[in-house]
Amino acid sequence: MTFRSRASQRGSSSQANRIQLLIFSEGKKTESIYLTHWYRLYREQVIVNFADHKHTTPFELTASAAAQRRADLREARRGRGAAYNQYWCIFDVDQHPRIPEALNMAAANNINIALSSPCIELWFLIHFEDRTAYINRYDAQRKSRELLGCEKVLTPAALELLVSHYEKAKERAEALTRMHIGDRAAKPWNPDSEVWKLVDVIRGDAVAG
Repeated sequence: MTFRSRASQRGSSSQANRIQLLIFSEGKKTESIYLTHWYRLYREQVIVNFADHKHTTPFELTASAAAQRRADLREARRGRGAAYNQYWCIFDVDQHPRIPEALNMAAANNINIALSSPCIELWFLIHFEDRTAYINRYDAQRKSRELLGCEKVLTPAALELLVSHYEKAKERAEALTRMHIGDRAAKPWNPDSEVWKLVDVIRGDAVAG
């Protein structure tokens, strides 16, 4: 899903000053609806594009993002375009294999990761309540449905709720990171979410690699 063609993005001087992101998402609906909402709120300072949905595991998704970045950089060196400023993968831990390998590949290829464990619904859940104990994806999804009043397709009302509680969710997510680091736990952690890192880039509050 692309909001503007790459050619038009690269051709406008006004757009050239905006950070340009290419996002690879594991989910087909929830993540794109959520991030698109943030993009629309901050579109004057950012351009967000979604890669075609082809891969369903974190390892495959990360490999695809790394390959795309390498190809874009080659084309840029040849004067045939420009690479995006940042490449992101957003995915869940769920029961996927090779998560550590995906994280290592991302680090080696300058791909930013917005990981949620066990799933993105954990990220939605901590907008409304503290959560420090292990939780499985089914419970996280159920609690998210109860709080937001919707399933995978986020409604306008749910999106507004998430925006209004964003700062508290970010605070809780950062606290979870400190807790896991203090426990010297190995990634992937549960519960955990780094979605805020991508949202902060869209909002202009942070600059990733």
